[in-house]
Amino acid sequence: MRIGVVSDTHNNLKNVARIVELFNEAGVEHVVHTGDITQAKTLDVLGGLRAPLVGVYGNNDVERASLDTATARLGFRFVDPPLQLVWAERRIVVVHDPKELRADLREAHDITLFGHVHSRVIDRDAGRLSFNPGECAGHMPGYNAIGVVDLATLETELLRF
Repeated sequence: MRIGVVSDTHNNLKNVARIVELFNEAGVEHVVHTGDITQAKTLDVLGGLRAPLVGVYGNNDVERASLDTATARLGFRFVDPPLQLVWAERRIVVVHDPKELRADLREAHDITLFGHVHSRVIDRDAGRLSFNPGECAGHMPGYNAIGVVDLATLETELLRF
């Protein structure tokens, strides 16, 4: 199973539309957003995904009433971090800020997904993966990236745009 990972979209609707295209072209089975959606209209654009979307809220997701309404209307699942998932026999924990990640959570999961820092992190340690695909809300083509994780191998792929 391959999953898409996106973070810190910060309401850049042009980039979000491209992100939807890239994930749909990649054929991912699920998409995880690690927070900082910012506004509900971003979720409306993410509604074009062909895969289910889940995620956590970030520190800039202050318009919670409209975000909660949009997630319910679109059938998405967003929660305050941490979000814990089990897909393809992999235990996954999702937070926004990596400082939210307690050692016991990290150790209890095969994969840690996070955002907030706007920089790419691909760290493998003791058979575990920590992953943040990096910046995707910027306005400079070629520096934006989202990620794909193969749950069978824990290999990552960056989709730059």
